[in-house]
Amino acid sequence: MHSIAVIGRGRMGTALAAALRESGADVHGPLGRGERADGVAVVLLCVPDREIAAASTLVPSGPLVGHVSASAPLDLLAPHERFSLHPLLSVVGAGTRFADAYCAIDGSSLAALDAARWLAATLGMRVKVVPREQRALYHAAASIASNFLVTLEGAAERLAATAGVDRSLLAPLVRAAVENWARLGAADALTGPIARGDEGTVARQRAAVAERTPELVALFDALADATRALAHDAASPAAHDGAITVDGGAR
Repeated sequence: MHSIAVIGRGRMGTALAAALRESGADVHGPLGRGERADGVAVVLLCVPDREIAAASTLVPSGPLVGHVSASAPLDLLAPHERFSLHPLLSVVGAGTRFADAYCAIDGSSLAALDAARWLAATLGMRVKVVPREQRALYHAAASIASNFLVTLEGAAERLAATAGVDRSLLAPLVRAAVENWARLGAADALTGPIARGDEGTVARQRAAVAERTPELVALFDALADATRALAHDAASPAAHDGAITVDGGAR
């Protein structure tokens, strides 16, 4: 399995080809769609979901064929022996560090799963087998954790700019919040006025948002409601059975 063709010159294809080559694999590509690399053991399609099936038809029989989609079905790669490998990372191009991150894999056979595991091991990644019936749920969770988070920070960036505050001032706060969530879970990582029950402060925040960025009011209201629900769950006795109180219980 030491020879692999990476098809697709986008961010993911460029990043994976560079990382695999740096790890010692015999890499062909990233190749453009329609280009062929004969004599390889594995072909990895790094193309948009809507183009996976068409790209697969251009691959000659013989090599194991995989895609990097989080939720696209393996059937799109039929009749090849097939696998999927989705790096659980935000990938922006060459230089991406894959080592120690997780990837979700699946395969149509033990050999196909072995190919996915080999790719993951070559990249230094950890694996989690996510079967087809769970892929959409897994992908939704990943989108909320990554894509939606960036959208949310974009809203914070826009609002802060109206007060003359650059996003660089918010970045340490964001990093600390994410690290606390990773270490403690959402219920125990929640801080701020809603967690404290300070609805007067929340009302003043909402008024400021309505004045400066009225297009963000609906998002603010939805997030405030979801945060109230999280704070309510966090305050329930069941949520703290056996839990360790941090920072003296102050939020």
